[in-house]
Amino acid sequence: MLLAGAAAFTLAMLMFATYHELHPSYYTLAPIDLRVYWDGGLILRHISPPFNRSLASPLYGWVMPHYRLQFTYTPWAAVLFAVLSVIPWPLLVKLSVIADIIAIVSTAWFTVGALGYRQRQVRAGLALSGAAGVLWLEPVFRTIFLGQVELVLMAIIVWDLCGTGHGRWTGLATGLAAGIKLVPLIFVPYLLLARKFRQAAMTCAGFAFTVAVAFLAAPGASVTYWLHGEFLRPGRTGFPGTAANQSLNGLLIRLSGSLHSGEVRWLLLAVPVGIAGVAAAASLDRAGHPVAGLLMAALTGLLVSPISWDHHWVWLVPGLIAAVHYGVRASRTIARAWACSAGVLTLIAVFWSWPGVLWRKRMGPGRFTFGEIYIPGSTPQKNVIKFGDRPWFREYRWSGTEFLVGNAYVLTGLGLFALLLAITIWVARRPSPPANLDQDLEQVHSFAELG
Repeated sequence: MLLAGAAAFTLAMLMFATYHELHPSYYTLAPIDLRVYWDGGLILRHISPPFNRSLASPLYGWVMPHYRLQFTYTPWAAVLFAVLSVIPWPLLVKLSVIADIIAIVSTAWFTVGALGYRQRQVRAGLALSGAAGVLWLEPVFRTIFLGQVELVLMAIIVWDLCGTGHGRWTGLATGLAAGIKLVPLIFVPYLLLARKFRQAAMTCAGFAFTVAVAFLAAPGASVTYWLHGEFLRPGRTGFPGTAANQSLNGLLIRLSGSLHSGEVRWLLLAVPVGIAGVAAAASLDRAGHPVAGLLMAALTGLLVSPISWDHHWVWLVPGLIAAVHYGVRASRTIARAWACSAGVLTLIAVFWSWPGVLWRKRMGPGRFTFGEIYIPGSTPQKNVIKFGDRPWFREYRWSGTEFLVGNAYVLTGLGLFALLLAITIWVARRPSPPANLDQDLEQVHSFAELG
């Protein structure tokens, strides 16, 4: 199993390197978001130095030339990026790609371990095979392309909540990750309902630590972000109705043809979806399925968040690995085996890189509206609406194939959400199978030999 996994991962990396070698650099790697991180760190380090008591900070008023992007992350993130900004830009780009590859393998390793595979060689082989299989998922590829941090944050959370060996400190790393991007806070109510009170408390403590340190290191930016409500403006990152926003909010804005009308409907829908999703996640966890519970909580966060860009859907990495695992276990029943196989193939078809590229080409140019809604004024608090709602926005006039393709991630996510809710009804009260998975491992070995 180890040799098969190592061979699959080596082949995947060779294909990845060949792809980068055969295409122009701007086609394979355009780390625009990484540049925002780097520039935000430079601003904090040079223009408003850390521990400067001045409340005037240009961090959230700065706009990247040409791309019109802003620094939209927490002050804690800016403090961390200030440290990274000492690294020369060309080296940082290379380190970003390496870190993403390590994060993919690490996530696979901890996911496989949490699913019950303890023997090191088998676990390593399955993790490498899983990492090879998910490398070409479009959210993964997009994260590497933009230089985003989603893969690293996901690896930290999976290690923290699914790993072993850090006992009473479990949850702290998740809180630190939530201090960079707020969506991981969805795991707090999940942990509380799962009766993991210490982990929930540690997550809150880690998040509170990030806020406190940021107020000390960057008081101006912290006041702007937390006290002046910068974190409440979803449009600060761009037009929420664009196809790249694969959340319920984005879907409803596109259906409504209006920012205001869509966001009102989102608020009415996000609350029950969030409650049902977190409750189901906790129920799965209490029934002895912690990986399924964690994934349900992550999926709930993706759906109810006001902004879930396409690269936020990297949670498909542990999701597909878990789906294959449960598919192998269900293979004793032919009907269930076919159903699980169909589900895995559907996920691959929707989230694989190549279909996404072909679908976008079919939809033609000008089908997406990329543009800022909030344009920085003299201060971040006085941002104004540039476009508002315009009937000629392409997303407002999608129909048929365009609608299905443009909302593929969130529609698939809703399908998964409904499926997991249904599974929770009859699985949640069942005890989990024992940790000894000898029969499952025999089937995995047989599949490997067939491959």
